[in-house]
This record gives sequence, C-alpha cells and structure tokens, in this order.
Amino acid sequence: MEHKKDLSRRAFLQQAGISGIALTIGYYWPAIGKSAGEIVCADDVTELMSWISIDVTGKVTIFNHRSEMGQGTWQAIPQIIAEELEVSMDQVNIQYVAAHPSKYGPQPTEGSFSVRGWYQQLLRVGASAREMLIEAAAKQWRVNPSECYAENGEVVHRGTGKRLSYGVLVKDAAQLKPPVDVKLKERKDYNIIGKPLHRKDAALKTNGTAMFGLDKKLPGMLYAVVERSPRFRGKVKSFDDSATRSVKGVKHVFKVRRPVFDIWCEGVAVVADSLWAAMQGRKLLKVEWDDTGFEHLSSEQIHARMQEDLNKFSSPESFETALKDSSAAIEAIYEMPYQSHSCMEPLNCIADVKDNSIEIWGPIQEATWVQADLSERLHVPIANVKVNMTFLGGGFGRKAFLDYPHEAALISKQIKAPVQVMWTREDDMSAGPFRSGALYRCRGGVDAQKKIFALQIVSAAQYFGAGADKHPEPQVLKENTGGIAGIIYDYYKTVPHFSFGSVPIKAPIPTMWWRAPGANTDAFACECFIDELAHLAKQDPLAFRRAHFAFGRYQALVDKLAEISNWKTRRKNDGWGVAITECFGSMVGQVVKVSRSPNLRIDKVFALIDCGWYVNPDTIRAQIEGSIIMALGAALNHATHFEEGRTVERNFHSYPMPRMNEIPEIEVHIMENDEKPGGVGEPGLPAFAPALCNAIFDLTGKRVRKLPFRLEDLT
Repeated sequence: MEHKKDLSRRAFLQQAGISGIALTIGYYWPAIGKSAGEIVCADDVTELMSWISIDVTGKVTIFNHRSEMGQGTWQAIPQIIAEELEVSMDQVNIQYVAAHPSKYGPQPTEGSFSVRGWYQQLLRVGASAREMLIEAAAKQWRVNPSECYAENGEVVHRGTGKRLSYGVLVKDAAQLKPPVDVKLKERKDYNIIGKPLHRKDAALKTNGTAMFGLDKKLPGMLYAVVERSPRFRGKVKSFDDSATRSVKGVKHVFKVRRPVFDIWCEGVAVVADSLWAAMQGRKLLKVEWDDTGFEHLSSEQIHARMQEDLNKFSSPESFETALKDSSAAIEAIYEMPYQSHSCMEPLNCIADVKDNSIEIWGPIQEATWVQADLSERLHVPIANVKVNMTFLGGGFGRKAFLDYPHEAALISKQIKAPVQVMWTREDDMSAGPFRSGALYRCRGGVDAQKKIFALQIVSAAQYFGAGADKHPEPQVLKENTGGIAGIIYDYYKTVPHFSFGSVPIKAPIPTMWWRAPGANTDAFACECFIDELAHLAKQDPLAFRRAHFAFGRYQALVDKLAEISNWKTRRKNDGWGVAITECFGSMVGQVVKVSRSPNLRIDKVFALIDCGWYVNPDTIRAQIEGSIIMALGAALNHATHFEEGRTVERNFHSYPMPRMNEIPEIEVHIMENDEKPGGVGEPGLPAFAPALCNAIFDLTGKRVRKLPFRLEDLT
C-alpha cells in the first residue's frame, strides 16, 4: 500500500490509541473498545474495536494481525470475526496491521496457532462489536436491546421491522463500553464459519495486485545485495571493491553483519540505485574470507558423527529386560537429510532507519519478534519501531527468523536511506538456517497378544541454533520418559515399556524450524517402525495401530480412514501404506497407494484430518494438499548436502521441486466433531513419507529407511 493512497489506514495507525485492559491468561486478550475520548474517526471511518472499523456506508474493515504465507489466515481471522459480527465476507475488506503487541497481543505466525490459539478471542471481538451496535440502535429507537438483533450488517427491531445499518450506528456504538460477557453462537447456527468460502486473497494473487515483499517500493529507496561467506561462520578478512564501484549506479560498499542466534555472520553489502546494478557490482567484488576457528564438515562426516553419537545413549536396564522378554523383537536405523526452506519468494526486506525510529516492510512471519529484536539491538524505543507485513511467498519457519530484517536495518542505518535488501536464490539456499538431518535407532518388541511391549527410539541430530561447538555428553535414558514429535499420544499410555531420547551433534551448521518442526523427521522413523512392528506381529498395519489407541477420538479417526480409503479391500502385496501422526493439536491419517505400471508409481493419497472446530474446509484441503506435495519433494526430490563446510545445492537445478506430473491424486477428508480446534498449516506433512514407504514395503517387500530416495531405484 502506498501512503498517499491510503490516508484512512495511515490515520488509523497513527491515531489509534490503546484502551481497555490487556489481560494475560496464557496469552493476551485483545483490547476491544475505546472510551469516548479515544474514538478514531477519519475520512468517515470509525474504528469500533481493535480489529474492526466501519465507514458511513457500512463497509466493514477487519484488520488481520497475522502474516499470510499461503496458510489461509488472511481469510480465516476475518471469517471468524465476521460470523459473530453478523456480516457476510462480501461486506468485508481485509487489511494488515503493523506489529502492535499491546493492542493485538503476540503476532507470530508459527505452530499452526493462529486459529487454534485465537478463535475464542476473535469470536468475542465480533460478538462484542455486534452487541455495541445493537445497543446503539436500541438507544436511537428507545427500546430494550433484547428487542433487537443483527443480520447482514444491519440492526433490526423485532416489533416494528425497523432497520439501521452499521454505518449509521458505528459512531454512537464506539462511545459505548464494550460488554464484558457476550453470548457466542452455537456451531449449528453459523452462517459463514465452516463454509467453503472463496479466499479473498486469491483474486489479489491472480490479478497481480497482491503486495509481496518484492513488490513494495519507497521514494528514494536503494537496493542492496550482500556477498556472504560460502562457509557459515566465515569472517571478512579484506575486500577489494575497486571494480565494483566502477559499475554505474553503485553507491556504497561496506562490511555488514547479521545475527544468526548467538553468532554474527559477516558479509559485504553492495548498495546501488537498482537491483541490477547491485548484483552486477557484487559479481566484481573480491573478498578474502577468514575461515578459521570452526569445522569445515562434509555430509559424510556429519553422518559419521551421528552414528558415533547414537552410541552415547545408555539404555535403562528395565527396558533391556522388557525387550528380551518380548515374544519377538527388531531393530532398525532411519536417516533423514538436511533440507533448505526454499520458499518460492526468496528472502527480502525493506528498512528505513532514522535517528530514533525504524520502519520495516516485507514478508515477515513474526512481526512482534522483529519489532522487539530491532528495538533492543539498535536501542530504539519499541514504540518507534514499526514492522509492516506484506504477503509472503512461503515461509515454512525461515521467515520467522530475525536475521534478515536486522541486516536490512543495519544497511539502512549505514547509508541513511531506505533500502531493500534482496537475497538471490543462491543466497537463500546456501546460507541457511536449515532443517537438521537426523539419524534414528529404533528398537522394539511385541508380546504374545501381538501388541507393542517395548519401544525405544533415539536420535542424533543438530538442535535448533547456530550449531554446537562441543561433543555431547553421554545420554542416560530412563524408562517411560522422553518424547518424540508426531507420535500419537495414546502410545505413551498403551506401550508398557518405552524410552525416547535425542542427542545434539557437534556441527557449525545453523538449523531451525521447518514446516511441522520435529514431527517432520521424528514421525518418519516412528511411523515406519510402528509398521515394522505390525508386520513382526503379523497384524494388519491399520488394525495394529487401532489396537493401541485407547481414546475414542483416535479410534474414530482410524475407522473413518479405513472407510474413505476402502482399506478392507486391500490384498496381500497390493501396495497400501498407512501412517497416523499428531502435532499442533490435530491428528492426521494418510493412506498411500502405489503400484507398478511397469515402473513404481504413487497412485493416490487419502488424507484425513481431525482438527476439531474449523473455519474453512477449502483452506484445510488446500493446506493438506500443499503439505503432502512438500513432503513428497522432501521424500523423493531434494536434500541439502555439504562439502568442506559449503552447501552443495544452491538452486533448483540441483534441489528440484516436484513437478505437476509427479503429483498423485490427493483426496482430503475432514473429521466432524465438537473438539477444540487444532492446527492445519503443518500437521498434514509428517504422515506422508512414512505412509509412502510403508506402501512400498507392502508392494515390494523392501524397507525404505533413508530419505530422499528415487522410485525408479526400487523397481
């Protein structure tokens, strides 16, 4: 949005005061109302609540406080508010808000939390605004508010049929004190929640009007690219910029750094009046790097270190006894690779730093985190740090990190001008942070009743951070302790003897979140090994899982998954695989069918999610489909490798994305129940890879225990 064309929005952001009380009950409650002296009226628009403004024509603007990176919050948050406000989505305009934690609470978009963590507050926002409008109408008509109701952006008097639009009522309503207690609708009475409404951002993204970070421009803005060390902790020893400065348009060349956890990564910034000039100048830059003081590891060395560290676990004697007492036991090693985030939109950020203020624009996944970080590091009052979100062309956790906005701010401060810092695809894929690879040792046994009697899964991987500098201490496991991400929680209750553990390996590679963190690797080993135990017990893999689920909700998921996939029609060596995982409050079951025709191919994926209360089924289906495609790429297409401390894969020619002709048919179903909402954006990913590998075993008798792999190698 350009400032000159958006005066009402600008006035809102500049004038909107903080009112009400922000209560901390596990998370912030929204500030939902203003006293008479704090009403914001600009260009015939009144801000009724923190999330809502209404103009004189009755047009409703609902402000989205969370980033939109494809997961659907742009639609879901307003859809929740609009339901209780009694307006249709056709009457609603949606706008981003800048970071404002005291007004909107925390604004990070992570953990599939936007709906499951906020739905009650957002419902109350809509309901409170509705009741204030009803009260304003009742005062005009001099009737009891109980005689009035709201529908379709109007308040109606039951006795006379009189109607007043929200646009007429909003200024009077804004003078009122928001109700403390409001009655929310029952689910059966919803008009728009739970309905497959078209997403309002879809049109913007197809007609080219949606503003992504790369689209934003400021008057007088310069462009910067940064030459980065090919090794993660390399320092700038010296640089020669004589040829770089000869490029027309190049304005500045200087050393810059960015924080990667507790490590400062250095580079040389080239700033120009166009992106092309900056990129051409960088090609001519000569930098000598200091690569001392840290290891230059290859993937083979990292793998060997993982194998070594797996031997540092000390298993409890009670578990070893249980394993020996099992009727049958097996052991397996599973391996997962490092992965890049590789969002379709590479990292970018605009910063405008002045003497005592900072303003940021860009694809920011964690606006309030960026605001707080810049305030602390650059010693600027947090009230003077404004972080504006644009649409994100993918995030997957990478755009939740704080390094790229901080780097942009430092460059802007140095040149005393607004600057857009652009990361090329090679920058983005080689600098990290990455999803860590992992090695898993799985051991287990079944009893005479064909159920799991003992289960142990231990892993060696890099922990979240800049990379460990010390070898880990030996890990002592205890029986029936520890956890593994993605596992169905009932296993903790129904498996008599278990022990889970992990050890951080020593490596200087920065690692962080990747979609469905933890579960995206743990679930592969866990659900594949559960399948191995089912075959050890000579049990149907789906029935074997159900036998370990005590909670009726899990059993219902299994029964529905069997129904939608026609599981009972499967035959021996037919190529069917199943996996059931749980993360961020949602359970997902997937059945994958494979065949030879004549080469091994994926025929179809059945996916079933139990996410409880939900907003938009179309968004859920899109997220599950996208998660499965991303999981397919990580299972079959790409991985990140290292040679002498450098990333090997630097662009899509060596890190290939799945092509349309590689995508199987995907059929998504949603469980209907009255449970609390779970996440949607991430839980669909972990189950695919194990379900696929279990299907391949069912067809070929070959266990796939290492990702990625090639289907053609298994024919």
